[in-house]
Order: sequence, then C-alpha cells, then structure tokens
Amino acid sequence: MKQIKYNNEKRSMKMTVKWLGAAFFILHSSFFISSCADYNETNDFTVQPEASYEMPYSELGAVKSYINRADYPNMTVDAAVKLAVFNKQALDHAAAVTNFDGVAFGNTFMPGTYVSKKGYMNFMALKDALEHASEIGTEVYGSPIAANEQQCDDWFATLTAPVEVQVLPIDDKEVDYSTATEFTGTAISKTPTIVKNYDSNGNALMIPRRAQVYIVEDFDVDPNGYYTITFTVKSDAKKDENLNCTFADSLIKSGNAAKDFTIRPGVWQTVKVEAVPAAGATKGYLMIERNLNGALYIRNVKVSHTPDNHRDQTKAEKNDTIRYALNKWCDGLMEANAGRIKSFDLVDKALDTNKEIEPGILDLKHSAEKIFWQDYLEDATHTGSELYAATVSKVASAAFEKHGGNPAELKFFIGETGLEDQKRLESLKYWMNKWEANGAKIDGINAELNLVYSEDATMQAASEATLNTLLDNLAKTGKLIRLSNFDIKYQDAEGNNVGAQYITTAQRQKLADFYAFVIKAYMTKIPKEKQAGLCKGNMADTSAPVGLWEVVSNDWVRTATYKAFCDALGGK
Repeated sequence: MKQIKYNNEKRSMKMTVKWLGAAFFILHSSFFISSCADYNETNDFTVQPEASYEMPYSELGAVKSYINRADYPNMTVDAAVKLAVFNKQALDHAAAVTNFDGVAFGNTFMPGTYVSKKGYMNFMALKDALEHASEIGTEVYGSPIAANEQQCDDWFATLTAPVEVQVLPIDDKEVDYSTATEFTGTAISKTPTIVKNYDSNGNALMIPRRAQVYIVEDFDVDPNGYYTITFTVKSDAKKDENLNCTFADSLIKSGNAAKDFTIRPGVWQTVKVEAVPAAGATKGYLMIERNLNGALYIRNVKVSHTPDNHRDQTKAEKNDTIRYALNKWCDGLMEANAGRIKSFDLVDKALDTNKEIEPGILDLKHSAEKIFWQDYLEDATHTGSELYAATVSKVASAAFEKHGGNPAELKFFIGETGLEDQKRLESLKYWMNKWEANGAKIDGINAELNLVYSEDATMQAASEATLNTLLDNLAKTGKLIRLSNFDIKYQDAEGNNVGAQYITTAQRQKLADFYAFVIKAYMTKIPKEKQAGLCKGNMADTSAPVGLWEVVSNDWVRTATYKAFCDALGGK
C-alpha cells in the first residue's frame, strides 16, 4: 500500500491505492495486457481513495476511448516513448498502452542506435518492443528511415575511408662522404670534418664527441610519407654509443622517450632509421646526437620514402558505397520489423533553413563534413537531392515486402518542422513532387509542431490563426496528415516561460483549452479520410507543463490537459 499527499494551490488530496501510477490510467472495462507488470492488469483494478478526498478527473476513461471510430475511422492518438523506457514496462509504458493507440520511438529508432562502426546491426531491443506491442495490440510508428541527424556516422566514415593502393618506394637523396672533400652541411654544435682516405677505403665524415650534426638534409618531404634513412657508421669509442636521431623536426621516440640507436665500437655498421616528418615540416633532414664517448665516422647516407598507400574514393565509388549502406540498413530494419510497423517517416527534416535552390524554394541540407544520403544518391540524369526520398522509398518498400510486410498496408510520411512558414511548406511540396516524379511512394506529411500558449492576447490570437492556416494548407496537399511533437509550452504576457512547478490552476486550464483548440481544429480542418492522427511529445510534465499528467513524488496525476484531450477527441 502506498500513501501520497498532493498539493496544488489550495487543493489537497491523499489517497491509498493498489498501485498509484495505475490509478491515473483507469479503464472502465476490459483491458488486459499479457506478460506485463500487475499494475497494467486493469480488469479488477479499483481505486480506494479516502472518503473525504476526490482524485482529479477520476471519472474519465482512457484518452483513446473518446474517439468516435465510426465518425473518425482514421483518427489516432499516439505517444512518444523512448524505446528503452517502453521495454522496461513501467510507468511510461502503462500510460502509453492504456491511453493511446500507439507509440513512436522517435530518435531512439534511428540508425545511430543500431549500427556499429563496422556495420553490425543489433535490433534485439527493437524486436522485443515490437513483439510486445503486437501481443498487446499497440501500434508502433516508425520514424524515420533516413535523416541527417543521428545516423550511423562512424559506419559511413569506415565505408567511405580512403582505399589502399599499391605504391613503390621513392629515392629522395643519397650522400656519399667517401668521395667528399669538405663538409658543407649543417652543424648545430661542434664542427665535423672530412677525413681523407680513412682506413684506406675512402674518405669519411668525422663527427666529434657531443656533436649535433645534420648528416643529410635539404630535400622535400611528403607529409604523408613513411621514410627510411640508412647510414654506415663507425665509432672510435671504447664502448657502445647510444645515438638519438631527429628526422624533419620529429625526434624519433620509443614510447615516450627518445629512441636509442646503439653504435658498437670499432666496426662499420649500417643504421636504419624509420620515421615520419613532423606536422608542418616541408624540408627533410636527419640529425644525430649524443655520441658521448668518442668520434663517429660516416660514409654513406640514403633517404627513401613510401608514399601514403591510400587514395580518396571517387564520387562514383562513394555513391555506390552509400547505396550499399542504404540497402543493408533497410534490409536489417525490415527484417527486425517483420511487417509489424506499417507507417514510417521516410525521410526527416531534409530542408535547409536558408539556402535556396531557386527563388522561394529551399534546398535540401548538404554537408562537407558528414555523409548525408542526398549527397551521394545521384545518377547520370538526377542529383542526389532529386533521388533522395525516391531511392529510400524503393529500397525500404522492397525490404518491407521481402521480410513479410504487406505492401498494401505500407505508408510513408515525410517528416518536417516549421511548416507554418509558407516558404518551408512550398519547398516541401516542391521536393515531394520531385521525389514522386522519380518513383517515391509518399502517402503523407508528418508535421512537427512547435506550439506556445501566450497570455498576450494578440500573440495568442496570432498563434491560433497561424495554426488554422497551417492546417488549411496541409489539407490542400491531399496527403495524409499527422501532427507530431504535440507539446505546448506556456508563456506569460511578458514572454517568459512558465515552469511546471509554478503554473497555477487557472493557467493550466488555459493551456488545456489551447490543447483542445488544436485537436478540434485538426479534426475539423483535415478531412476524416486524411487524418493520420496526433502524437503527444511528452505524456507527463517535464520542466515545462506539457503533460496530460503532472509528476508528484514520482507518480503521475491527471491534469486539466487530460480532460481537454478526452473532451476534444470526443467532440465536446
């Protein structure tokens, strides 16, 4: 048994319930969810409030039960729930499945969640959710198949990385001190000299103790090349020398310390130095130092390098690679789906906010840093932008049918935000026409709302007029219309956001009335056969009072917005 005290201005309530969360999701009759926690088993659920207290809106049933399905056969009301949260089957899950027709997993349903850097796809969590949703009769909205954000960027980077090619070493410079008559190079400390006919085998460069000398220099370096420098050397010391070498401003290291090149006394030997130039270095050299015990004699120095054995992929190769990625992503997604999700956002928020392709028509987003699908799906006669949704549509449709989906049930929507801006709406229509002309299946528009209720009467009137115009314009497209992100923030007359913990009962009612206004406007202005429903962004209050429930001591309490939803959906 659980007890809670709830305060809101002058109202107070105390109640004891079997499970408090379920108290606010009452169903009046016959809803049973198999394999769920007991608080979702509502057949025998009863609330037991103390006689002197009244639970708010306890007389109301589930939100979805107020839709007259005979009059509004296509109308639905969904809730956005994170996939991981849904799979926990806790409070959010209970609210969603008992009050809404379906759920949308939103951004937690995107490729970045499922695809590893090497292209491995893990759909276990999604399969669990879909199997459970099928068991309990909850629809799932698939959003989106392709977008610009939260994509599998690491996989794209791997797929489009430079490819290996065969390269041959290049000789850069050779210095033969056995024939030199004087040293003309660079000495940082001490003065090297040429010893004539050293050990009767020709001249040699003599480097005094504790010297710092460039034994080869003045050649161009390839910043991406891998260099090999060899030199023959002999020491007149009585014990080993441990030289350090610096190549083109880069000290040769072993781990974090300077690397030692051991020179044994009294014998000629060949030293091999492997190195890359320091960043920004343009001229090559090899400096040796730390011959602490005796002089060194140098005869021959050779420098060669192997160029970077990679080249950037061509645009045609990247195009082919990205098409491969799209096919693999859609195949994996639809295999996990197994025909259960029947409505998807095809592409999401593709429009640029500023750049125009022609006067009054916004271009699609493009990127020089990341891989955007639309930048690589071109063919001989069409740009990638023109083929973007068309290509995704064809690939996803084929994968849906391949893995058991009924093509007649499949619906694709284009997700976009800011469509109250006439320019954005006209731009979306322009691109939809392009995509459909190239073979895209586009059934509807999923319009993301960004709504605010304002206590400033002028601003609020303008917001209501803008909404009405948006719905009129959406209706004229002849497409199915879905409204998502259905959260409304509350602002006072000065334009300040009012938080959930500060909103008054009177303000909450005004907010609820605006929710009802939006619902009724949608159900009135969008033809019944074109209604694809509403999707609530947050079921419960966040820091903003956006919920049908407010959160009290970790439990959910119905608000005036809950009643507004029920009344508006029921035609009141």
